[in-house]
Amino acid sequence: MLYATDPIAEAVVPDSADRTAGIGSPIALHGRDGELEILGQLLDRARRGHGGALVIAGDPGLGRTALLEATLGRAGPGFRTLATRGVRQERALPLAGLHRLLGPMSEEIRRLPEPQAAALTPIAGTGDGPAADPFALYGAVGRLLAETSRRGPVLCCADDVQWLDRVSLEALAFTARRVADDPIIMLLSTGTGGRAAAEQDCLADIPRLTLSGVDEAAGLRILEDRTAAALPADLAVELLELACGNPLALVELAAALTREQLSGQAPAPLALPASGRLRAHYRRRYLRLPEGARRLVLMAAADDRLDLDTLARAAARADVDLREFEVAQTAGLVRLEGEAVAAPSRLVRSCLYADASPADRHAVHAVLAAVLDREWDLFRRSWHLAAATREPDGRIADELGAAAAAARRSGDFSDSSRAWERAAALSPTLEARAERCVQAATDAWTAGRPGRARTLLRQAGPFIGTLELRGRADLLRGEIELRDGSPAVAGRILTEAADRLIIADGTLAITALLQAGEAACAMGDRDSYLAVAEHAAALRTAGGPPIIELMRDHLAGMAATLRGRHEEAAVLLERVLRVAEPADDCAAMTRASLAALTLGDGRRAQCLATRALADARARGLVNAVPWSLWVLAQAELLLGRHRAALAVALEGLRLARAAGQAACATDHLATLALLSAFQGDRETATRYLGDISVETSGRGPTRADAIASWARACLELADDRPAEAAGRLRQMTGSGPGHPVVRVLAIPHLVEAAVLSGRPATALRALEVFERWAEGTRSPARSALAYRCRALLAEGDGDGRVEERFSAALRLHRHGGSAFELARTEFLYGHWLRRRRRPRAAREHLRTALWIFQDYDAERWTDRARAELRAAGDTVERTAPSVARGLGELTAQQAQVARLVAEGATNREIAVRLGLSHRTIDHHLRNVFSRLGIRSRVELARLFG
Repeated sequence: MLYATDPIAEAVVPDSADRTAGIGSPIALHGRDGELEILGQLLDRARRGHGGALVIAGDPGLGRTALLEATLGRAGPGFRTLATRGVRQERALPLAGLHRLLGPMSEEIRRLPEPQAAALTPIAGTGDGPAADPFALYGAVGRLLAETSRRGPVLCCADDVQWLDRVSLEALAFTARRVADDPIIMLLSTGTGGRAAAEQDCLADIPRLTLSGVDEAAGLRILEDRTAAALPADLAVELLELACGNPLALVELAAALTREQLSGQAPAPLALPASGRLRAHYRRRYLRLPEGARRLVLMAAADDRLDLDTLARAAARADVDLREFEVAQTAGLVRLEGEAVAAPSRLVRSCLYADASPADRHAVHAVLAAVLDREWDLFRRSWHLAAATREPDGRIADELGAAAAAARRSGDFSDSSRAWERAAALSPTLEARAERCVQAATDAWTAGRPGRARTLLRQAGPFIGTLELRGRADLLRGEIELRDGSPAVAGRILTEAADRLIIADGTLAITALLQAGEAACAMGDRDSYLAVAEHAAALRTAGGPPIIELMRDHLAGMAATLRGRHEEAAVLLERVLRVAEPADDCAAMTRASLAALTLGDGRRAQCLATRALADARARGLVNAVPWSLWVLAQAELLLGRHRAALAVALEGLRLARAAGQAACATDHLATLALLSAFQGDRETATRYLGDISVETSGRGPTRADAIASWARACLELADDRPAEAAGRLRQMTGSGPGHPVVRVLAIPHLVEAAVLSGRPATALRALEVFERWAEGTRSPARSALAYRCRALLAEGDGDGRVEERFSAALRLHRHGGSAFELARTEFLYGHWLRRRRRPRAAREHLRTALWIFQDYDAERWTDRARAELRAAGDTVERTAPSVARGLGELTAQQAQVARLVAEGATNREIAVRLGLSHRTIDHHLRNVFSRLGIRSRVELARLFG
């Protein structure tokens, strides 16, 4: 084994079995598929007779050695493999590295021509001293490798080249730049700080692969491989954040976990184990520094927001020469980015801080607290004062609590959570400690750290002594469970929280019930939702604040919808909209957007969701952003704005995962799957559906599962397999278990599938449910779908009846704003007309459908529209105007102007009617023409006719 004497490498190189096989450690190679592919391509290049070189750079523990080992193992018997590594103790010995590399080639060296053989005689052991001429030596190394490559490709690996002697390093770098025409691969691995940074000039112009930390999935696999017991999700998140993706750090953290930590009874470690190799590596670096440089490094480790000005003032107060900072930089333990001074990573910072003595840490905190005397430094000053305090201190805890409250008001929830946590540790009473732990958990959740929030709630648990605080803690725990766990569990926790909060805080009690209702909705549990709504109604008190009435009306309105009392629901949900629309509160606007979606008012839903999202971002509410994005995606979907919905859902998926909200991420995956299925994109939809199956495993039935079934049926419809789609949709929309809202939304597809498969009667009862909803909400979009369904079912009522219903559907689609559903209706109408042997009339509708499908990039539907057109006798491919995109992107006022123009009103008449100037109407109309890709009022009238 080549690298076994390196204490850092030993933890990431193979065990004895792997060493025999010559392959890299499975642990170290988790998440390195891309890097292995690059190295495999280099090997293939050598097999084809060409060469290449690569510098692999990375911090200790990232797997540089394992990648070299894996490449040596994969080279195969056809390669001549040579290897060396830098050894700190030999870096002053000229040719030491080359001796390791080329020592076994003494016979090949003797066979070289005299000048090259003479240059390499010290390496072959037949002469004394280094070569006098460096160029002759470097050329001789290249000649030796080139001659060797004539008998087969050569793989040359040099690990830790920052510790090679200068002559060997320059010789290898010189050769690496000149191997392109020979089957020679040279791999040189180096660190990224300290001496490695000083040697960068020597490796210039050689392609570089810089390793970063592995991703979350690979990190989890490493932890799972190294822990015998199941790892709690919260603990895994904490370990991943601390390790910064470093495989060796993950291995060492997993090995050091205690039984209490694995069971969730003790908090996660704050640093690597003291006995670990990686922490020892940084400790050695730190201890080699002079005293002044160590003080400056510790200042950077103690304050993750240190700036150069503060460092200079702290150095002066501590009587440290600021020039020592350059020494610390050269060692790779601090870096300067603009005015910011920081340790290279959280992992390095935690190691340095943990290895400092308590006295040194307290001294550094005291110095920093003393120099942070400006008004805007209040938070950091309070933090350092608290960190310098060794015993509980009520005064300092209160000061830090005030700083935490100020940070919360400014939207800096990460800081406020840390401050509340430290204030809890300094609190002299158990009651104050519990209160501050709950505050810290609340802000950790708001900052997008659910794992930390759960840990803090567990720490607070034994000290909670009041029903009110227990209720607040349960409300928070339930909300986290709702977004990142099981909705069934969340519902139970939230209902219990409401019962505890009823007397102390009515607003929080109703909030808990509203979220319990959300949990019931996420499960599709109609009965649980109705029970929650009744519970909220029983709490009604006179003279409550508007926000309480909004939440209560929202629950009552949604409950009325589930009961089929749509007129009653419309009154209640309109009241929600009236209260929320002038509000400036993310949660209220999100709930109002959901109310608008239930009423089928896509434009109001979009407007409210957009405002809610902007408010969440402006106030730093990281936890609220993914859910606001999901609601916005539903609004865009209702409006037929598929591109916008796609962009929003992709962003929501990314941010939900980043914020640790697995359940919310699954909802976004369901939206993406449905979007892809609507457009007939089987490959993309199938990928998202697979992700949903993995994510929802073990959570029980969810909204995402129901939407996934709907998406599969839509794919079957797009593939012209209506019988299979009908069977799937009948299961979804029947009287058995299923999601009540998704069940109704899918009814238009059920009707279409039932008619096309020759069993229209099976969809009649379901359509009546959908029609009652459409009529009760007075939504043009839903009424259009209802008319389309009635047209499909009107086969026996005569052609006039069918045409009348299709025409009504098209007219309502144009008012409802969903161009994609307009295209689907045009397609079905054209299909019906062609089957009635009316090809000319069919072609007009099929062309419109084709143009819109093309605009949506819906290839499967585009192909079907083309096939229908060919069957109707049309062989001409026409250019599609941007009708779909335009209809979906009209503003509310533009759409109003467009409808009035289509009805025949003049610009002046419209101006009087809308209370706008004639010039404003002209401006709106020009924008309408541009977005719809049309040139005249006649074309506009045809679109809205």
